[in-house]
Amino acid sequence: MSNLKTIIPERAANIGNFMVGRLLPFREKRMVGPFAFIDHMGPVTMDKTQNLDVPPHPHIGLSTLTYLFEGSIMHRDSLGSEVEITPGAVNWMTAGKGVVHSERTPNRLRDKEKSLHGLQIWVALPKHLEQMEAAFHHTTKEEIPQWDINDVSIKLIAGNVLGRKSPVPVHSNLYLLELKSKKRQQVSIGDSLFGESGLYILEGNVFSEGNKYNPKQILVANDSKLCEFEMDENTTLYIFGGDSFPEERHIHWNFVASDKATIEKAREDWKAQRFPKVPNETDFVPLPD
Repeated sequence: MSNLKTIIPERAANIGNFMVGRLLPFREKRMVGPFAFIDHMGPVTMDKTQNLDVPPHPHIGLSTLTYLFEGSIMHRDSLGSEVEITPGAVNWMTAGKGVVHSERTPNRLRDKEKSLHGLQIWVALPKHLEQMEAAFHHTTKEEIPQWDINDVSIKLIAGNVLGRKSPVPVHSNLYLLELKSKKRQQVSIGDSLFGESGLYILEGNVFSEGNKYNPKQILVANDSKLCEFEMDENTTLYIFGGDSFPEERHIHWNFVASDKATIEKAREDWKAQRFPKVPNETDFVPLPD
């Protein structure tokens, strides 16, 4: 019996002035463990007149994780955080009962040619933490655990697995790993994984059970402990997952909640501009119809 439960293709999605590759949610697989949303941004090259500008917009019931391969994004939020995220660092913003943030090209790059490439991820909060106070944490590239197994370089971007723990302050049992191979070889880390597990191929190829899988796909395992596969040379992939929640999660726009009434209240609060404001920013993303 195959250990592959679902194959999720990357689909084009528009997030305002920027096209992304939408990975989660997927109609046949809404979440993988606590991971509710994954966008692949880029790679895109922007000229001197083009910039990333996502005005202030709200979130509830989740943590956002931004991880860049190339480029820079200036993050500003209603907590007063103002941090430039650069490749290899992790921005972790927990919305809880409500937070607002903007994402823009930093001022120093706005009149220059620039590139942008990375992952935008939402991790749903456990039900008892959905109404927690908002929080923000920035983890530098140097703080992320990194090690080699044979010719595979591994980073633990978030979570606690493989005997290591990332300093990113997650709120449930999960993991997000980056694996980079220098040559073709077998990888077997399933004994250390738990819960649901997905594998996203950024570049290169993965071979499993006689099949070859190409970039821009998520492979979801039936059993994370049977997670064995072969990485081609010069392959980069991300393994993510963890314990699922007992309750269903509803997703509407930027809101995640176990109760639809909570989402409806967030919609009305944003429409009436009752969310906290991002300092020194006046525009905002209107509530979609």
